Amino acid sequence: MYRTHTCGALRPKNINETVTLSGWVQKSRDLGGMTFIDIRDRYGITQLTFNMETNPVLCEKARQLGREDVVQVRGHVIERSSKNPNMPTGEVEVTVSQLTVLNKSKLPPFTIEDETDGGEEIRMKFRYLDLRRNPLKNNLILRHKLAIETRKYLDNLDFIEIETPYLIKSTPEGARDFIVPSRMHPGEFYALPQSPQTFKQLLMVSGYDRYFQIVRCFRDEDLRADRQPEFTQIDCEMSFVEREDILTMFEGLTKHLFKSLINITLDDFPHMLYDDAIRLYGSDKPDIRFGMQFVELNQVLQNSGFKVFDEAELVVGINVPGASNYSRKQLDQLIDFVKRPQVGAKGLVWVKYNEDGSIKSSVDKFYTPEQLKSCFEIAKGKPGDLLLIMAGETNSTRNALNVLRLEMGDRLELRKKNEFAPLWVIDFPLLEWDEEHQRFHAMHHPFTSPSGNTIEELNDNPSAIKANAYDLVINGIELGGGSIRIHDRTLQEKMFELLGFSQEEAESQFGFLMGAFEYGAPPHGGIAFGLDRVAAVLSGEESIRDFIAFPKNNAGRDVMIDTPSAIAEEQLTELKLKHDKN
Repeated sequence: MYRTHTCGALRPKNINETVTLSGWVQKSRDLGGMTFIDIRDRYGITQLTFNMETNPVLCEKARQLGREDVVQVRGHVIERSSKNPNMPTGEVEVTVSQLTVLNKSKLPPFTIEDETDGGEEIRMKFRYLDLRRNPLKNNLILRHKLAIETRKYLDNLDFIEIETPYLIKSTPEGARDFIVPSRMHPGEFYALPQSPQTFKQLLMVSGYDRYFQIVRCFRDEDLRADRQPEFTQIDCEMSFVEREDILTMFEGLTKHLFKSLINITLDDFPHMLYDDAIRLYGSDKPDIRFGMQFVELNQVLQNSGFKVFDEAELVVGINVPGASNYSRKQLDQLIDFVKRPQVGAKGLVWVKYNEDGSIKSSVDKFYTPEQLKSCFEIAKGKPGDLLLIMAGETNSTRNALNVLRLEMGDRLELRKKNEFAPLWVIDFPLLEWDEEHQRFHAMHHPFTSPSGNTIEELNDNPSAIKANAYDLVINGIELGGGSIRIHDRTLQEKMFELLGFSQEEAESQFGFLMGAFEYGAPPHGGIAFGLDRVAAVLSGEESIRDFIAFPKNNAGRDVMIDTPSAIAEEQLTELKLKHDKN
């Protein structure tokens, strides 16, 4: 056999045993009469010893080994004279009597260490080497345990895991689909699923009242740290439930995952209205680990001759505790920060409430100290605080101030990785208006039920209707979202009408679902968590890339296998995507 033990298994109880180990050479140290080599596999590292005096041939062979060579050794376990308390196997070592080189390695393009010298692009190109490093290994182990614990929890509550198709029908709502041409049906196409939404609703019609699936999903959208073109969802649906049933069930799952995986006990999750989240934080996924809630200052600061404020739709600020000692250089850096294209603000006004009670600001000539002090009273500020104010169109100003708030949270080290602040955001708008195309879009998706409203109310003022929808947010990251679904054909038809579908289009795209509603569809709802995001949050990270074995880069490319790439002319012809010249 190649090994009797893994490289992380040996302990003092194994002293005097003869063992066989296999793994990769992590490092070697030549001390003249002795050579020490660390051998590694995914379970750990064991130190090997070679003695020039007792076995010079074997020792010389060991000295020829390079980093990442694959070797097999046989030897005797002994107690280490110089123990390493930072390594689980640090009390023992193996005196080697037999060494076999199973495969030589080229010199790796970066060091296979926890803190590597490799840049991101080179590590993506050699991802199979990067995956040997402990940080990525530990991430994938956490992801594995997350999936196992999810399955155990849901199985204990009578959920059934059911697979749904990967080759489905393309639909016009949501993100862009990835399209797959059909060889057997020339000129027709499948789409890869953005989620199993319609299929899980059909399973509710079928009577499978508790469904889940850990499922791969695909969206052809622009990428960022928390997005990939293919990702994994914990996808769930339940019948005969209301919103509170869903929130209770999946708050329980979330608490279970945090306790079982990182031994964190979460308190009950507060609920926050969508409107309050936008008004107080400028975001539908607020980070509530720290304060700095928005304060609206139109009444205090407008009509005083400062044109920027007087002409603004919204004047709004945040109170930064203990930051009145910021220097002019630091304040200028903040102004430059908000003017970056990624933030999009035109400027920033600052007001200091000095420790001695005096007021100093960048708009002193327009306002009295009493006027500016009243802003701190509204913001519940105190001496030593700093008020940062923006003005302009309501939505863009809130968006920009949200970015600044998070930046200040980082600068003041208020966003601690080992603290978790979950909440449910509820009562989203059902619809959002698209000025460019002069039509409504569904805020979540077309199958979300209005919150306690009738068809008549949808006719009267559709933009005011709330959705029976909810998102789970932890530390400013949306981990998942869902809704109570429409289960009545008439209401679903009305929803499609509001979204600009003709009857023919609705029937062509979703007739199968509306037809199913006529055969006894139960009330139902569900939720989907981003498994990759949950794993990242559990680890205190924001990027999901290092929790996916083989991710794409920011351009949507896999630089390791060099894809997307062109395909052969013969394949294009076979798929009727290119005409055969013959």
